[in-house]
Amino acid sequence: MQQEQQVIYIDASNHILGRLASIIAKKLLEGYRVYVFNVEKAVLSGEKQRVIEGYKVYLRIRRHTNPERHGLKRPRNPVLIFKHAVKGMLPMDKPHGREAYKRLRVFIGLPSEFSNIELTRFPDAMSTRLRGRFVTVEEVAKALGWKGVEK
Repeated sequence: MQQEQQVIYIDASNHILGRLASIIAKKLLEGYRVYVFNVEKAVLSGEKQRVIEGYKVYLRIRRHTNPERHGLKRPRNPVLIFKHAVKGMLPMDKPHGREAYKRLRVFIGLPSEFSNIELTRFPDAMSTRLRGRFVTVEEVAKALGWKGVEK
């Protein structure tokens, strides 16, 4: 008999991407099902131009033989950038890490079916802890070629 899974609903706006991703990875490994909303409003610490150039360097890496079919897939939209950060903190070479990753759901904005749900925030991962500059994931994604969401 399978037991009821615990569910966490998280609002990622004004959270530091890496800190939030590590918290989410731990919750996923504990067996929680995690829903993350407003990922485009998560922040990356650092000067805007420097962070964007770091991601663009990652886009320039190619292979000689069919770079579209083989090699790394480079995320350009906020959902995939966020999921990639969480995936890097999970043990994907082990079955429990792959199962944990399947329990993660990430959304841009807040879908209407989740509008009346209490969203969790983590004070340890808030951008108010940063002293320097930061850039949102949405700004990085748009600089990489993401078109945005039609409203």
